[in-house]
Amino acid sequence: MDMETEVRFVVDDTERDVAEVSLGAFPDGPLLDAYSNAVVAAVGRVGPAVVNIEAHVTKRNGAKGGGSGSGFIITPDGFTLTNSHVVQGASELHATLADGRRYPATMVGTDPDTDLAVIRLDAPNLSHARLGESARIQVGQMAIAIGNPDGFQASVTAGIVSALGRSLRGKEGRMMDDIIQTDAALNPVNSGGPLVNSGGEVIGVNTAVILPAQGICFAIAADTARFIAAWLIKDGCIRRGYFGLAGQNVDLPIRAVRFHGLQQRTGILVVSCETGAAADRCGLQPGDLLIAFNGQPLPSVHDLHKRLVHAPIGQRCEVNFLRGAERLTRAIVPDERRKT
Repeated sequence: MDMETEVRFVVDDTERDVAEVSLGAFPDGPLLDAYSNAVVAAVGRVGPAVVNIEAHVTKRNGAKGGGSGSGFIITPDGFTLTNSHVVQGASELHATLADGRRYPATMVGTDPDTDLAVIRLDAPNLSHARLGESARIQVGQMAIAIGNPDGFQASVTAGIVSALGRSLRGKEGRMMDDIIQTDAALNPVNSGGPLVNSGGEVIGVNTAVILPAQGICFAIAADTARFIAAWLIKDGCIRRGYFGLAGQNVDLPIRAVRFHGLQQRTGILVVSCETGAAADRCGLQPGDLLIAFNGQPLPSVHDLHKRLVHAPIGQRCEVNFLRGAERLTRAIVPDERRKT
């Protein structure tokens, strides 16, 4: 194509010359094509694994109810990730595949603490999505949300990762950590669908949107989802220790890293402590920076989640943290996560 081209508009059915314009005036043209190609390729990889989930609930008085949401298949034998709030309490589950096939599904396990659940489909020829590494996500990178909002099968929106390491209070009042914020538009029935990067890897599980705000949507990080899904598939539930704090991933002050000889560059900022819970009892305060638990580094909220799954509930442990210029150690006795 020549570098000079004539641009024409049609006005009142008459083609009129507008201007001689150099293609060099539109340097983003090839980039827009690359963006479109990336979205199309990512959706092509993950879209066939996205399902529409119908949750049927039988109430105590015998009345029927329920709702619907999204999910995505993560193994060839039908294990499927979704949100806990989509399937919790369901007496019957059905899943509709991207190709229109509809199958019954069984509950494998739910974890309301992270708003994640695993169900299983018994169906042939299933496509499955690959979970990526959310620890490698960067603010500003492309994010693609796929789901089934209000029955519109395999709807796609795209945007960017707006922030990492957010804390979010779930529908049941629990504080969820290590949350990805994105401006890829979500609708209520997108819950449980995948948030995907340009390589077609799932980087998060879509979980919430702030209404009536625009462009403030949230997803559970893929590293958390992978860890929780493995436990749910293995045991059907998760029994974890509980600190009773809300935390956020942050970079540690360089001076503190050097002064205390720390091997890690990141830690967990204590945002708040629940009154009477383990963190409050041991003296943790908002503004403290957690760096280790039982001698193991805590570079992120995800690492704290992993440690708490294995934490000796009711037994004395140690937590290390920075408060101002001081490095402190306190005894902490993890509670068992209360069920609601």
